[in-house]
Amino acid sequence: MKRILHSFKTGVIKLVETPCPQVKAGHLLIQTGCSLISPGTEKMLIDFGKASLLEKIRQQPDKVKMVLDKIKTDGLLPTLEAVQSKLDQAMPLGYCNVGTVLEVGEGVSEFSVGDRVVSNGSHAEVVLAPKNLCCKVPDVVSDEEAVFAVLGAIALQGIRLANPTLGESFVVVGLGLIGLLTVQLLRAQGCRVLGVDFDEKKLALANQFGAETVNLSEGDDLMVKGHQFSRARGVDGVLITASTQSNDPVHQAAQMCRKRGRIILVGVAGLALSRADFYEKELSFQVSCSYGPGRYDACYEEQGHDYPLPFVRWTEQRNFEAVLDLLASRKLTVSPLISHHFAFQQAEQAYALLSEGHPVLGVLLAYVKQKSYQQTILINPSSKKETAVCIGLIGAGNYASRVLIPAFKKANVAFKVIACGNGISGTQVGKKFGFEKTTTKIEDVLSDPDVNTVVIATRHNSHADLVSEALQSNKHVFVEKPLCLTFQELDKLQQIMRGTSQKIMVGFNRRFSPHIQKIKALLKNVSEPKFFIMTVNAGQIPLTHWTQNPAIGGGRLIGEACHFIDLLRFLAGSPIVYSQATKMNGDTASITLSFEEGSLGVIHYLANGHKAFPKERLEIFSAGRILQLDNFCKLRGYGWPLFKKMNLWRQDKGQVNCISQFVNAITQGLPSPIPVEELIETSSVTLEVAENKNHFKLETHEFSFSPDKKLTGVFY
Repeated sequence: MKRILHSFKTGVIKLVETPCPQVKAGHLLIQTGCSLISPGTEKMLIDFGKASLLEKIRQQPDKVKMVLDKIKTDGLLPTLEAVQSKLDQAMPLGYCNVGTVLEVGEGVSEFSVGDRVVSNGSHAEVVLAPKNLCCKVPDVVSDEEAVFAVLGAIALQGIRLANPTLGESFVVVGLGLIGLLTVQLLRAQGCRVLGVDFDEKKLALANQFGAETVNLSEGDDLMVKGHQFSRARGVDGVLITASTQSNDPVHQAAQMCRKRGRIILVGVAGLALSRADFYEKELSFQVSCSYGPGRYDACYEEQGHDYPLPFVRWTEQRNFEAVLDLLASRKLTVSPLISHHFAFQQAEQAYALLSEGHPVLGVLLAYVKQKSYQQTILINPSSKKETAVCIGLIGAGNYASRVLIPAFKKANVAFKVIACGNGISGTQVGKKFGFEKTTTKIEDVLSDPDVNTVVIATRHNSHADLVSEALQSNKHVFVEKPLCLTFQELDKLQQIMRGTSQKIMVGFNRRFSPHIQKIKALLKNVSEPKFFIMTVNAGQIPLTHWTQNPAIGGGRLIGEACHFIDLLRFLAGSPIVYSQATKMNGDTASITLSFEEGSLGVIHYLANGHKAFPKERLEIFSAGRILQLDNFCKLRGYGWPLFKKMNLWRQDKGQVNCISQFVNAITQGLPSPIPVEELIETSSVTLEVAENKNHFKLETHEFSFSPDKKLTGVFY
């Protein structure tokens, strides 16, 4: 299937062949009939892509600060690589889609195959959309009308915030698609409307919809016109639907409003607000968020949890419904807003209109429906590379593309098939690194006879099942941490891992870094117990991030602390006999580890620190000597006779060496770089720490103390 992709780096628009996505729980798979190009939003994205790096920096000063912070902690080269990787990503364009349901995911009862629906899907022959961002289209509404429902919902949400009443006067600044829809919706509510723009054709349409107008291109004085329009009282409200960096729209809106008037920013404008403008009149100012309540809420959009109607009457989906009802009753007219029609195959020509500055309003793309769409496609000719390791990769996210794949490439493996859910990342990353095929079907990775090694880089909740399926398919497995999220998953995996001859590796890369290897060599001749202090200045991430979801990411202790438990286990070279976690909150904890040979370790995992401090600091005290490692860049020794320091030009957390040793184990028939029993031990201790259980191990017993002080034991 084909879709439109946009390059953040160059602004180039391409029609690209990608695999058809698979339906998933709570979603609909939709075959597109029509989609609408939004000139304002999509042109802004294209212009950003075409801008120079300096112009991109000027447009996103908040991102510049993030980059500078990353340079302080990770170093210059890794930061530049991360920025370059971000710019190299392709982005699907479009969010106004009408089509027919091909498949419904698990848990969806509101829709059926064959339903005609509107969604916020992109410009693609087939889209995957969450059920709460879909709405059935009434029979009397055509595809070309229904495709305006999403933009109509944006306009409607702005109006809901303004809360207009019958007979009030409103100014709409900017008469693009959303502005003209806003004019009609205000008129439908019995309001008087004054439309403001530079474009005569758009002003004429606003007149047609019942608004008075101000033509800024002819030098009309907006303040005078607004004063006259309001009958010298000041308007009741202003909706800004323009896109500009200027502060003038908000300032002028404040000047035009009556006391306690309302200003709603639906579009984009400069926000250097004047206190005097708002103070004397006690004006209200609010920024409208897209389609309405639910936007950017993963629980609503991705997980399908609706807000209760008595408390949230108008959600995104219910705003879609309201716009479709207005279209069905002919109280909202959109046919005059259509300026161009193109076949989907001519999409690049359609976008050329925007790039070249031609006057456009609604640009519709019409699709020819195919009988079927492939979920696995060829993207590079087969290289027939002679190697003992042939890779099938599941997951094509940022870490996989920036770190894992380049490391495997250095290890001289063959890349066969790459799988990802949406088909976009897999296609882009697969082409870049020479994968033969890309797919949205995990089964095509596991069943490929050429693939003997599966690399798993998906979200954490899928790791255990994928490891199990890959091992049972007689594949070697490299899985990013963590190995699993629950004891039940670990119990199942233990039997499979202990009973297989295939190599199994978890991405505990830090033990393979040059600095840690040096530390291990220095500690080799130290017979006394060691005291390890691992300080992880992790910083905060939003509670809405998927890693914070216990069912998906497992939380940050399971997702991240496992790295450092493995690291201290490696340096101690001895089993963990006791562990305890003291938590301040979900993201901040202190973990104490005792090792069989007498060493102690403390891991401070902190989300309440400052970015200027090293992100990861390891300190080791033993035999009157100290080792200190900062950010895997600088290692210092205190009291070591033949060692003072070891500094690297760039951070090295051991990923390349980790993967190299895993590949060597396969090619040379060596044991797995990390013994299976250590993988199981680290995973078990991590789960106990996350569940706030105390781990206690004797020679023949292993005990866990839960917070209610109950003791459970396992006999060996």
